[in-house]
Amino acid sequence: MLYGLLMAIFVFDALLLLLIVMVQQGKGNMGLGNLGGATQMLFGGTGGQDIMQKTTWVLGTIFMTLSLLLALMKTMPSSSYSFNRKVSTVATQPMTQVPAQTK
Repeated sequence: MLYGLLMAIFVFDALLLLLIVMVQQGKGNMGLGNLGGATQMLFGGTGGQDIMQKTTWVLGTIFMTLSLLLALMKTMPSSSYSFNRKVSTVATQPMTQVPAQTK
């Protein structure tokens, strides 16, 4: 369950990252950058990164972290990260009473 939830977040993050990267304006003024609002700047208009670059950094960090975490979870046995561990029960047999030996 935890693995499936993280995988869904990973796929959503990957698609969002792809969209944000495609919308950004390149250094050569190519691409769909005009749709992204290139006038939005953080930390002023002269030296800071715009909101699209900050979003790309955050989504990229989430992408890399989730990919590492999912790879580690795939190599570990599922019982080590699962919350619903199954406890194996051993079937018990009733003890039979052995008659005492008489002389």
